[in-house]
Amino acid sequence: MNAALWISKTGLDAQSKDIAVISNNLANASTVGFKKSRAVFEDLLYQTINQPGGRSAQDTEMPSGLMLGAGTKVVATQKIHSQGDMITTDNSLDMMIQGEGFFQVQMPDGSLSYTRNGQFTMDEEGNMVTPGAGYLLQPQITLPEDAQSVIISQDGEVSVTLQGQAEPAVVGQINTVNFVNPTGLEPIGQNLFVETAVSGTPQEGVPGLEGFGMIVQGALETSNVNTTEELVNLIESQRVYEMNSKVISAVDQMLSYINQQL
Repeated sequence: MNAALWISKTGLDAQSKDIAVISNNLANASTVGFKKSRAVFEDLLYQTINQPGGRSAQDTEMPSGLMLGAGTKVVATQKIHSQGDMITTDNSLDMMIQGEGFFQVQMPDGSLSYTRNGQFTMDEEGNMVTPGAGYLLQPQITLPEDAQSVIISQDGEVSVTLQGQAEPAVVGQINTVNFVNPTGLEPIGQNLFVETAVSGTPQEGVPGLEGFGMIVQGALETSNVNTTEELVNLIESQRVYEMNSKVISAVDQMLSYINQQL
């Protein structure tokens, strides 16, 4: 097989993955707390025909070598954990982290996962849970049945006003966690991340303290996807894909011509 055919094939594969990443970003442009991804490319091994610095004569060295690349591949997809925009809501259980940090939720097996999506609701027992699967917010917050209003401070203290009581009653404390390397977290869907060996261990703390973002009640963090930027990236990937397709077509024509001349 002609080397150019294989090289272009790797280009097609890589751009297909890049377009898939961009498509997922655009599909989640309206997902609360979603963090966009980007594909990371890497060139493949080189065939070294002449080594740079090799001797071309007794007292002469080659200033540059002759090395033929083997193409490219996607080696990683990186999550970009930049802050999304803020939208205000009328829901007292909606929360946004302004700054760094994640909410903790308990999975059915007892393990913890982490999210930037602050859309919480209550279950039948008054516990604050995620709206989709109903995973418990950790530390667990249980709201009284007769609570007339819920107040969540910037440092995560949860209090409620009860009928017949002038002063709000504190019912719990929401702590957030942070990681040394948030990019190393593994996304598992449902707006959730789980810890990995490269993310570092979760560091729990009070919102608003050093290294932890404060909580804003009645607001949500939008996706950090910039649709204009993603559309530009999509056009660029499409053009690169087309160029690799043209190389394959050109090489095929060359091989057909050579075969006709034989």
